[in-house]
Amino acid sequence: MFDKSCAFTGHRPQKFPWRYDESAAGCVRLKAILAKKIAELADTGTTTFLSGMAEGTDTWATLAVLALREKNPALRLHCILPCKRQADRWTASARALYFSILEQADTVTYVSKDYHKGCMLERNRYLVDHAAKLLAVYNGERRGGTAMTVRYARKMRREVIIIDPSTGLVVHEKLLKNISQP
Repeated sequence: MFDKSCAFTGHRPQKFPWRYDESAAGCVRLKAILAKKIAELADTGTTTFLSGMAEGTDTWATLAVLALREKNPALRLHCILPCKRQADRWTASARALYFSILEQADTVTYVSKDYHKGCMLERNRYLVDHAAKLLAVYNGERRGGTAMTVRYARKMRREVIIIDPSTGLVVHEKLLKNISQP
């Protein structure tokens, strides 16, 4: 099962030029590219998807999985949350969507019961540790949770798929195992 799994990471709405305006052309384009890539993964054997359920990329990716699952019930969605109160400060509509997704998930895992300084990092590492691939919507900046998660996935020798949110370019990084390893 591990080799058939993919985790998501990516920026929250405030990192995008359109911020929370999901009707903006750039957002519509990015969500379509993200959904297409997830469909390709499912078509080539990925059946398990892990989401950290942050606003923005995580939510869009999760909605794409749920839409695909209607046609392919073999797909599994696992929501990996940093703490029980992750969505407490979100808008009412964002919270409603969040809880609706959690109700449809195959599992919901809390990395920590309560918020603490490192719980987001712990959640991100859990995602990478439990997936063969990482699908990232990533603008290339060096700082932040998405950057740290991409670096960790590379260090852990995971396949990394990056969607550039500005250009829509998709880059596949398939890491080859060290030749000296059996």
